[in-house]
Amino acid sequence: MFLYRYITTMCVAAVFTACSTSPQLSAPAPYGVLPEERQLRWQELETYVLVHFTPTTFENKEWGYGDADPANFNPSSFDANQIAKAAADGGFKGLILVAKHHDGFALWPTKTTPYNISKSPWKNGQGDMVKEFENAARKLGLQFGVYCSPWDRNFPTYGSHEYVKAFREQLRELYTNYGNLFITWFDGANGGDGYYGGAREKRNIDRTTYYGWDTTWQLVRDLQPGAVIFNDMGDVRWVGNEEGHAAETSWATFTPEPVDGKTVAAPGELKYWLSPEGTRNGKYWKPAECDVPLRPGWFYHPDQDHRVKTPAQLFDLYFKSVGRGGALDLGLAPDKRGLLHDNDVESLSKFGKLLAETFSNNLATAAKLTASNTRGNADKQFGVKFLTDEDRYSYWATDDSVTTAELVLDWKEPVTFNIIRLRENIQLGQRIERIAIDVKENNNWKEVAQATSIGANRLVRLPSFLTTQQLRVRILQSPVSIAMSDIGVFKEPDELPTVSYGNIMTPGAMDKRGWKVVSVSSESKDPKGAALHAIDNDPSTLWYTWNNEREMSPPPQEIVVDMGKAQTVKAFTYLPRTGGSWGVVGQYEWQVSSDGKNWTSVASGEFANIKANPIEQVIQLSKPVNCRYFRFIGKSSVEDNYISAAELGAL
Repeated sequence: MFLYRYITTMCVAAVFTACSTSPQLSAPAPYGVLPEERQLRWQELETYVLVHFTPTTFENKEWGYGDADPANFNPSSFDANQIAKAAADGGFKGLILVAKHHDGFALWPTKTTPYNISKSPWKNGQGDMVKEFENAARKLGLQFGVYCSPWDRNFPTYGSHEYVKAFREQLRELYTNYGNLFITWFDGANGGDGYYGGAREKRNIDRTTYYGWDTTWQLVRDLQPGAVIFNDMGDVRWVGNEEGHAAETSWATFTPEPVDGKTVAAPGELKYWLSPEGTRNGKYWKPAECDVPLRPGWFYHPDQDHRVKTPAQLFDLYFKSVGRGGALDLGLAPDKRGLLHDNDVESLSKFGKLLAETFSNNLATAAKLTASNTRGNADKQFGVKFLTDEDRYSYWATDDSVTTAELVLDWKEPVTFNIIRLRENIQLGQRIERIAIDVKENNNWKEVAQATSIGANRLVRLPSFLTTQQLRVRILQSPVSIAMSDIGVFKEPDELPTVSYGNIMTPGAMDKRGWKVVSVSSESKDPKGAALHAIDNDPSTLWYTWNNEREMSPPPQEIVVDMGKAQTVKAFTYLPRTGGSWGVVGQYEWQVSSDGKNWTSVASGEFANIKANPIEQVIQLSKPVNCRYFRFIGKSSVEDNYISAAELGAL
């Protein structure tokens, strides 16, 4: 009896072992370059914020020159928790602090420069704002990151190797004293007017060689191996604009190309206009970060309190960034108190609620899913059930020979939706190139949308709500077999939330009726570039100083405007062109006159960051002036050798 039971038990065990060790189907072969683990973690975050708060805030400037007195940096009610909570309420998953901007002022008590927070009266010089932001972020479950500007307009020896050594030591301090970072942020802004330890002058450096990028970035790999490097030469590329959106087709792979005449690719020396779309089958996995400020500018300006992006605008940007396989990096700007303005907090809160309400109910989970092909007919290993299990790396796959396929979702009752989410298992690369979406209408399939470049996340937002019992996704183009990890079907609220902070018009803008152009130093022979377009209240028209034969009238160039009567002016405005930076003014001057003959200069300087962020520039005068005429002088342009203006105005 014992022998019989022993033999029976051994036979059952042998059968079980044979079944459990039978060879499984092989997974699809990876396609193209693949993401590193740190890039996968970054892709999963999808949204984070970038906080700008330095002495520049107290100067009401967009970029500081490095000459601000540290005594001015003394926020009355600073609360990192208020700022971090507003970000978390907005649904954002991480917080990057600008630990040092171009002005060179360090928000931590660094040993590398006396121009730091210990010289400010805030907390009697004993504070560490980087630490306070880190603590606030981690308390709320946000990932933390830092940005330390390579350009330093205060450091006395900027331009020499001595500064590069100090800059690397600043990075070392930040990367060793503030816990694990999810991102280290670098940009290409460099070289220009500054204070430089008291020397008011312009310094230029070769961005391709000066910082010794390979050595500098190695600090990230050594000290923060889990952090991605934001930069076209790092792990995450800049999307090429500061408007918060990638191209409709946006590949996660990218091959950086140096600008014409350069042999080395480096930050600020790349063909940024290629970044929105990326490179199909590029050399590197470099998905796009889409950075955009919540307000028009990155720093706080009181005159922008009414121009905070609405929840609906943020929702739209979410689809054009996260929904195109990238990440949304939203700029937050605390005011002089060290707090976010109520308008900013309100918009973030309502945006977070909008996201939660929209994506909390995935209608696809209630549908019957069928596929035209499943790899090896192995439903347990590669079946459609993995499309709705909330695991970004489990997946439905097709046979190697099947590069086009269909998914059908069938509901028992009609459902109403307007958003379809698709994701690939990007551990196997970005594979799918084009899909189409159909709904069943009167027993016939009707195409309602197409999309490209699926990748880590593709959100298709239909222009209107659809009600149906059947939805079909057709994979139309893929170079290899399909490996899709997620399908989601959602409905946004019938009405998007509104906010209470007014319209987008600049308060106090003067009525331009009756204004006329008195003279212009150079005017295009092309009527489209006529000087009158600078004051016609139409942002789509331009004054520019070249003709149809591209004959340039290089800066400086000027235009004189008669406002019709004497008026008190507190500020002048310059609106650059959109759709490109050609002829956009870099350095400017405004002069005023009562009689059109005797002139007084009332403002001059540079439009900071205007190439990347071409918003209306509001130049506050040191004191109000009474005048009838003003002269605008464009002293330089940020691109090409002429001057352009969409609109000039006064407040």
